[in-house]
Amino acid sequence: MKKCVLILDDDAEILMVCKIILEQKNYVVHTRLFCDDIIKDIKAVNPHVILMDLWIPTIGGENAVNLIKTNATYMHIPVILFSANAEIDIIEERAKANGVLKKPFDINTLLDTIEKTLAGVKQ
Repeated sequence: MKKCVLILDDDAEILMVCKIILEQKNYVVHTRLFCDDIIKDIKAVNPHVILMDLWIPTIGGENAVNLIKTNATYMHIPVILFSANAEIDIIEERAKANGVLKKPFDINTLLDTIEKTLAGVKQ
């Protein structure tokens, strides 16, 4: 079974590059340029892991992660924050995210982060 990744970022180029890279590694990838209703997005695509930009419009990445991690149905889904924000490690802890991917990142770091996160998830 292919693993599904949901990526939320306001930068269309980052979404496109990540989608291409992950699809070449046999992931199913869904992307969003904004975050109006993260729970609705999760219901729609049933991701195994979520990559969340910290500065995603409309509610922001930290708030979106909080919504996921306080939802009994979806709190088990790992969320990786990705951002160039210097305080991302602090925000990761505060939001109870499952990891960070610091921008800029290279292809190997993206793939390693996804694979290690998924390896830690019980299916």
